[in-house]
Amino acid sequence: MEAQSGVQRYPNPAHLSWVTLSRNLLLAYQSFGVVYGDLSTSPLYVYTNIFSGRLQNHQTEEVIFGAFSLIFWTFTLIPLIKYVCIVLSADDNGEGGTFALYSLLCRHAKLSLLPNQQAADEELSSYKCGPSTQAMTSSPLKRFLEKHRRLRTALLIVVLFGASMVIGDGVLTPAISVLSAVSGLQEANNKLTNGELVLLACVILVGLFALQHCGTHKVAFMFAPIVIIWLVSILSIGLYNIVHWNPKIVHALSPHYIIKFFNHTGKEGWISLGGVLLSITGTEAMFADLGHFTALSIRLAFALVIYPCLVVQYMGQAAFLSKNPKSIPNSFYDSIPDKLFWPFCIIATLAAIVGSQAVITATFSIVKQCHALGCFPRVKVVHTSKHIYGQIYIPEINWILMILTLAITVGFQDTTLIGNAYGLACMTVMFVTTFLMALVIIFVWQKSVILAVLFLLFFGFIEGVYLSAALMKVPLGGWAPLVLSAIFMFIMYIWHYGTRKKYNFDLHNKVSLKWLLGLGPSLGIVRVPGIGLIYSELATGVPAIFSHFVTNLPAFHKVLVFVCVKSVPVPYVSPEERFLIGRVCPRPYRMYRCIVRYGYKDIQRDDGDFENMLIQSIAEFIQMEAVEQPQFSSSESSSLDGRMAVMSTRPVQSSLSLIVSEQDFLSIDDSIQNSRSLTLQSLQSAYDDDNLHIRRCHVRFQLPSNPGMDPAVREELMDLIQAKEAGAAYIMGHSYVKARRTSSFLKKLAIDIGYSFLRKNCRGPAVALNIPHISLIEVGMIYYV
Repeated sequence: MEAQSGVQRYPNPAHLSWVTLSRNLLLAYQSFGVVYGDLSTSPLYVYTNIFSGRLQNHQTEEVIFGAFSLIFWTFTLIPLIKYVCIVLSADDNGEGGTFALYSLLCRHAKLSLLPNQQAADEELSSYKCGPSTQAMTSSPLKRFLEKHRRLRTALLIVVLFGASMVIGDGVLTPAISVLSAVSGLQEANNKLTNGELVLLACVILVGLFALQHCGTHKVAFMFAPIVIIWLVSILSIGLYNIVHWNPKIVHALSPHYIIKFFNHTGKEGWISLGGVLLSITGTEAMFADLGHFTALSIRLAFALVIYPCLVVQYMGQAAFLSKNPKSIPNSFYDSIPDKLFWPFCIIATLAAIVGSQAVITATFSIVKQCHALGCFPRVKVVHTSKHIYGQIYIPEINWILMILTLAITVGFQDTTLIGNAYGLACMTVMFVTTFLMALVIIFVWQKSVILAVLFLLFFGFIEGVYLSAALMKVPLGGWAPLVLSAIFMFIMYIWHYGTRKKYNFDLHNKVSLKWLLGLGPSLGIVRVPGIGLIYSELATGVPAIFSHFVTNLPAFHKVLVFVCVKSVPVPYVSPEERFLIGRVCPRPYRMYRCIVRYGYKDIQRDDGDFENMLIQSIAEFIQMEAVEQPQFSSSESSSLDGRMAVMSTRPVQSSLSLIVSEQDFLSIDDSIQNSRSLTLQSLQSAYDDDNLHIRRCHVRFQLPSNPGMDPAVREELMDLIQAKEAGAAYIMGHSYVKARRTSSFLKKLAIDIGYSFLRKNCRGPAVALNIPHISLIEVGMIYYV
């Protein structure tokens, strides 16, 4: 008998495929509660909006059949072919949405306007997505876009416009979904007035936004059965209506009925396309929420459940309306048998709330991404799940959305008017996605320009026709998303413009290294024990604010670290790659640089362990530098603000450089505990009372017993440990940004009024960076940009 001990066992491919399939099926189930709530509630109001206005004069069987044929082919071409088959493949390391496409483009071509990117960023594991960019270096189109700054600015404006329309969706979706769902009550009880119906919708909306702080992870898993019950219900009613009222509706699957539709309706039929496009609202959520699921799970859910259920429902409604054209103003609820009315009304209301929840969550995500790319003021971001990464809640945005949604609901009081606004917002986002996808096909997928042009012309033409019809309804409610997007886009662009100008000022006014070297290791002032963490947006060089510190402060810390927290155009940065450590000036100066990198989907958590990880990373850098460059180990000219190294930010533990001798959690900061000032201790106690959720980790380091360690390295590490024990201070510039006197009127308006207003009314940089207020030192400085 042959011995089996030496036989290597490989995983069974069938078992692996079954595990993958079962995981994707579970994700597909969960996606019903997050992605498809909005799309699946569209039958509540589509036919009502199509036959509003002058199309009321064409309520014949052929026209109704033609309307269904338009819905069917629109639903097939855009959600199924464009999104499911093509767009879902353009993910950015599993992330989707407008900013994911922009991020991909910025990595494969130099399209970003913020000049803080470094060569080291390209070495990130998540940076390498898609084919190698080397083959595209000679692309004329790529060189043309990179050369012209105005084109890059125009691209950013297009992306911001798309993002603004997504935020507009977050305002309009809850209004139209909830108002459409509760409108069935008026059919059941004629005594209900429009005012009472609107009041009920407002109460539901207030409750919906008030519950946002609880998070969406539990709600999504809990609400997935509601959406599935809703889909099965509308599928059943659709089949019943087809069989009971008019089985000939099956013939309307032929596009021939679309030609008949336009022959009968003419210009009125073209304007009614603004109602047809409401059947695909919520489609963008499939791509925007890709990060929480997988492309396969979203494709399975759409192809196997969403597509057949909604097509049959629209077909059933058309069959019912072809025999009951007078029911068009309330088509969905009239098509339901009387005995099933109340169960459907309850399920429809719950499904509408689920659909609203999904879009509100997507709005939080898009605002977070805008902020990460320097296009939105600083806001408070709250984690709502300990297990699901990326589930966030933004209080300021939530309440702004609630106020705007209530204003839309009370102001319009009509689902047709809100539908006109909603359709314009959704189609604009789809059009922006089509445009960006064409660029992705060229730059990221590296396909031929002809293929990209064909994609742009085909889908751009279809969406352009719908967009033109939606624009015709601007006076009838379509102005709402345009006004909302203009406001949000103005805020985004002003913030990005001011941020860019401030960064460029820092970039062109850096402190000369010759000046620092001329001051000597003491910097011309007293160097006291402790660590000074100097925060700056500069990724290279010494910021101008440092000269203010040196000239205004009588003493400075013995160890100085220039900390730059920046975003890179990738969704996530792994903890092992987060820190870049380097040296500023020669070794006796004890000056270092730390660049902390985050992706646009990363959240900056305050776990109280940043100082300890920073100290350990710097210690490892010192040790690594001595090993790799022994000839410079005692030189005073090594690493003059040039070489940076990636240091892992794993949890604090003993290493070759430092040994953790003591580790515990304290509620009082070590630097304040060492201080004998009762005032500081009382202030710190008050700070801790307001921040009970933050438990700062107090770690004591000591040097390992290594006789072979270089004396200069040992001395530097000892200085680092002693500085850590003495305490750390966070140093920032309290900057005031003003336009130069010679600037144009528009620039003064943008900087002195717009940008200054946003800076004063958003979260301070110290709060956004989770810097303890009690350890913060600020020095004022005016930026003339």
